[in-house]
Amino acid sequence: MISVLLVDDHPVVREGIRGMLGAEADLTVVGDAASGPEAVAQAAALRPDVVLMDLRMPGGDGVEATERISSGLPGTHVLVLTTYDTDADILRAVEAGATGYLLKDTPRAELAEAVRSAARGKTVLSGGIAGALLTGMRRRSVPEPPALSSREAQILRLAADGRTNTAIASTLHISPTTVKTHLARAYEKLGVRDRTAAVTRALRRGLLPED
Repeated sequence: MISVLLVDDHPVVREGIRGMLGAEADLTVVGDAASGPEAVAQAAALRPDVVLMDLRMPGGDGVEATERISSGLPGTHVLVLTTYDTDADILRAVEAGATGYLLKDTPRAELAEAVRSAARGKTVLSGGIAGALLTGMRRRSVPEPPALSSREAQILRLAADGRTNTAIASTLHISPTTVKTHLARAYEKLGVRDRTAAVTRALRRGLLPED
């Protein structure tokens, strides 16, 4: 038998899931909890194979509970079951150690099979969740753009005031060719192709010195 702990702050939801899983011969619900802290305590006492964990509960965050259970009870796998499918929620849960992530509209047969897979330590994701997870991970993996050098920022500041390359060169006592070189490097760092776009992006990012 695969033992399951239900965690959700809504009693009706817990009873509904209990009924769904109770129809499966190899699954048994050994307890339930209505908050993150209660889930941690119940998991430690009952040592279930799988914890079906809601994420957002008034009595305590499901992500924190997931992290504590995953790190403290290696034999217990947390399977998130929630209504939230944003990239941030998914990433937080997976990084906390969740074995899988399901939405509450998951059909009974699929939920039961997900619990079985989670008990074996296999990753379980609802349709569409995998794509959202990959998207979120890609966003986090995008490196910060290189910082502008002090000279590049200085030249863009003067460009923002409407000065030509010749005027900038005269102000800074450098050659117009050197101005062009610094501007080209700034364009590359900012991911733009012209002076107007460079000035606009640098201003939005707060990269230019004050007048």
